[in-house]
Amino acid sequence: MALTLVGVSHATADIEVRERLAHAPHEIPSTLATVRANTGARESVLLSTCNRTEIYLVEGERDATDAAWTALSTRLGRDASPYGYVRREREVVRHLFRVASGLDSMILGESQIQGQVRDAWQIGRAHSSAALNRLFQSALLVAGRVRSETAIGRGAASVSSAAVQLAKKIFGSLQGRRAMVLGAGETAEMALECLVAHGVRTAIVANRTYERACDMAARHGASAMHYDECWTRLADVDVMLCSTAAPHAVVTPAHIAPTLGARGDRPLCILDIALPRDVDPDVGTLGNVFLYDLDDLRQLVAATVDHRRAELPTAERLIDEEVESYWSWLAGLATVPVLTEFRARMDDVREREVVRLLERLEHLPDADRQTIEHFSRALMNKFMHEPSVRLRAAASNGRGLGIVDAVRYLFALEDETTSRDRGIEDER
Repeated sequence: MALTLVGVSHATADIEVRERLAHAPHEIPSTLATVRANTGARESVLLSTCNRTEIYLVEGERDATDAAWTALSTRLGRDASPYGYVRREREVVRHLFRVASGLDSMILGESQIQGQVRDAWQIGRAHSSAALNRLFQSALLVAGRVRSETAIGRGAASVSSAAVQLAKKIFGSLQGRRAMVLGAGETAEMALECLVAHGVRTAIVANRTYERACDMAARHGASAMHYDECWTRLADVDVMLCSTAAPHAVVTPAHIAPTLGARGDRPLCILDIALPRDVDPDVGTLGNVFLYDLDDLRQLVAATVDHRRAELPTAERLIDEEVESYWSWLAGLATVPVLTEFRARMDDVREREVVRLLERLEHLPDADRQTIEHFSRALMNKFMHEPSVRLRAAASNGRGLGIVDAVRYLFALEDETTSRDRGIEDER
């Protein structure tokens, strides 16, 4: 049982790479099915957010990293491996626990990632089983502990709030400004809340599903518009924040340029916090238009989260505890099939040897033959008892997987094609 992670994140790749690797929820099962079909992986989950695309695997008989990179490279249109990383075994566990807890986020301590980890697990349930189910459940519990037992998320910033801070750098204050939000999802709503909290006077919500725009606008005292009609209002707004789930740019120079004359010298701040990006980068070349995307948030984010870094040692110690707890559980899980197969192999050897012996002792009465059979079973159970106890004990103290691998090797349990007689016959 080998845990493997292949991934790309904001720490290793820029937004152009990340947006091409991002998966919509309906695309995830297909990618997982392809990777598993090409590797025989036993379990898989794909986590895709604006800042990362990661494939978690429990490998079968073959290394799954090449197939995972092939799937990502096909989506990227070139080799994806230079932009990413591979984690194995305990480091997979530690990595996911840090991700779910917001320690590996662009904004340290941000809370939205916890829900995204939960969603990834739910989408991948058809491709996961005991090991990954327990891993993702544990990650969510760890994230809850980090947030409740440390101050790492206290007053936590989000991508939305960081974007609003960028807008304030343009205008000094958002008091009395007008804003338009494209999108009606969770991130878009968080952004609208931030805008209103910072004094935006008039807000417009535009979405392809008008009913969702109406619902969100009603909750925050904004007005709703049909998506196709919102462009006529661009001349009136100071800030446009974009957070749709579109697979391609939905805001182009052709949408913005016609409104610039009516704006006079008023700047337009466009905050694109979607991935893939909602706004064509060429929009940023238009006069008096200030365009920011996710990567532009980095410098601002570094300054806003410094005070939370003091909580990192406590959070890391908590994560270390939970990594050991999960690893002990996983080792215990791995011992069950090994013990079962080990006992089956030994019983097979015992049975064949007893049959051979009794063929040479045909003169024995049935009672004596049964005595020999009983003696062979009792002797095998005594031989098996101590190794079984010690293997279970090793699983409980964190050394189980290493010893499991040793048992597999010593008794050829890793080779399913091995004849059950080969080990005995070679010794004769």
